[in-house]
Amino acid sequence: MKITILVENQTGRIQNELCASEWGLSAVISINGVNILFDTGHSDIYWQNAQKLGIDLNDVDFIALSHHHWDHTEGLLSHIFKDKKKIILHPDILNNASKDVIDIIKKDFEVIPSNGVLEFSPSIYFLGEIPRKFDYEKGTYKNNKMLDDTALAIKSKNGVIVLTGCSHSGISNICEYAKKVTGQKLFAVIGGFHLFEDEGSVVEETIKYFKNEKPDYLYPMHCVDFPVLVKLHNEFNIKKLGAGDTIEFEE
Repeated sequence: MKITILVENQTGRIQNELCASEWGLSAVISINGVNILFDTGHSDIYWQNAQKLGIDLNDVDFIALSHHHWDHTEGLLSHIFKDKKKIILHPDILNNASKDVIDIIKKDFEVIPSNGVLEFSPSIYFLGEIPRKFDYEKGTYKNNKMLDDTALAIKSKNGVIVLTGCSHSGISNICEYAKKVTGQKLFAVIGGFHLFEDEGSVVEETIKYFKNEKPDYLYPMHCVDFPVLVKLHNEFNIKKLGAGDTIEFEE
């Protein structure tokens, strides 16, 4: 299983001469012969970076969107897919994304809406609406309930691998639901955790959660500010990834 970061706020150290960066997130996952594009950033950088890394996005079998925000969906406006790809999303995205994004999704893609759990490929789950279990996480963004904010959960021999976009529904909530859906312990968490220094109690409770869960790998990126990254590094010795970086796990 290989995960390649196509878009992140900064360029990875290894591929810094090849890849560009922007505010947003996009990744491509290759597992068991299936290729999944997870989010698209907000410009054509995901496509450019894929080409520079030798990845043909026309080989993608599924696109999955984490939520409707511009920095995760507007890259679709620059796509050059040769055929109609299957796109998995919470139905609220078709109401809350920009008009241009909604129009292109309806016109250019085979839409698979799901507000619940969807196992769209063996052992790969689109989580749908995330139950709000932990009181310390608001589970909202600017008073928006963000029911469309979701994640992917992938079963592996070592536990569940969670991929998040922004975690507006709460990173702990997402991880707890991924464990419930897959019946596995937490193995790796990758993506935007939406944690900032001015939310001190949320940060501290999240650190307590991960200390208790003991995942083998934490890769926070995108919407996590520098002071929180430092705290996570001090607690868990995290490695910060950027555009062009890759992660490989046993399937």
